[in-house]
Amino acid sequence: MLAEPDTTEDAVLGGRLVLRQPRRGHRFGHDAILLAAATDAHAGERACELGAGVGAAGLALAQRVSGLGVTLVEIDPALALLARENATRNQLSDRVDVVTLDVAASARAFAQSGLPAESCARVLMNPPFNASGQRASPDAARRSAHVGSADTLRVWVDRASFLLGASGALTLIWRADGLADVLSALAAFGAVTVLPIHPRPNAAAIRILVAAAKGSRAPLALLPGLMLNDTDGRPSAAAEAVLRGGAALSLKA
Repeated sequence: MLAEPDTTEDAVLGGRLVLRQPRRGHRFGHDAILLAAATDAHAGERACELGAGVGAAGLALAQRVSGLGVTLVEIDPALALLARENATRNQLSDRVDVVTLDVAASARAFAQSGLPAESCARVLMNPPFNASGQRASPDAARRSAHVGSADTLRVWVDRASFLLGASGALTLIWRADGLADVLSALAAFGAVTVLPIHPRPNAAAIRILVAAAKGSRAPLALLPGLMLNDTDGRPSAAAEAVLRGGAALSLKA
């Protein structure tokens, strides 16, 4: 009997990207693709994805925005290696580089890795958003990707602020019931825009996509929600356009 491979190759964005990822442990899903779609980046800019895993969000962003440079930051060397391989297999390695680094590392460590203060126009992130008191996965890699401490969100937002230049923009995805924590962590940002993500009509939101601008004083905006499925459980046209069609998802008020 042949041994089961340690990784799988999975197509996303209607086959525009093919990504290798661990068979067990943390595996990317809709959150990464939604995060990439909601990041309003432009050619000539530098974007940084914190906690990139195998690179799903950052590579999806690079695939959509030609001429955008992307740095993927990932603490796990094995996942960082897969991210680097995924950039190459999708012919994006000329614009995408990978750094093996803890988000909580020192400013000096980031600078030595090519990410000094104010070096990015965009930061995107999907931090571990389950509380440590919740039931956690027995798989160490999956647990690390999903379970954070009480300080996780603030540490990641502070790192984003360090990396962003003047008027730089942060995009993140988080649990919908953690909106108050997100707003608190973003106290130094403005133009905060929140897009609720609902599994279907008449159901409470399960995620929030949030965009914020460094140094802005513009007020908060709450957008109409995105429905992933219709009342019959079929993917909505809006969700299909993003998840399969590769469309951008506007978080502009």
